[in-house]
Amino acid sequence: MILGIGSDLANIERISATLDRFGDRFKTRVFTDVEQKKAERRRDVAGTYAKRWAAKEACSKALGTGLAMGISWKDMSVSNLPTGQPIMHVTGWAKDRLAAMTPEGYEAVIHVTLTDDHPWAQAFVVIEAFQSSEAKKINNGGV
Repeated sequence: MILGIGSDLANIERISATLDRFGDRFKTRVFTDVEQKKAERRRDVAGTYAKRWAAKEACSKALGTGLAMGISWKDMSVSNLPTGQPIMHVTGWAKDRLAAMTPEGYEAVIHVTLTDDHPWAQAFVVIEAFQSSEAKKINNGGV
């Protein structure tokens, strides 16, 4: 069952200007160490940050809160599987919110997709609940 859907569109040039203006202060406030390392290794640094920004916004919308109610930017983070597929991790209040919206006997799986076409970066997040045994297969790449 679908528990939540979120999308966001971020302007790469706006993120680039924010990076130029605030630098490390912006990066450390919004992005985890893993996200920063990934972005700093990429040719399109601003585009990488913009996609992750959009993913955090989309995730907060899928959680039904937006960036309110105590969710921190770092409570949501994006990393990549060896195949390159992005995956969303939630901690803190975002993890608590996810647990609260997941029915008993079910486990939530967060799907995320990222794309960009300069000057835009876009993310979609779908939160899906599966009966616990089925979720284990999905989280381990078995479906």
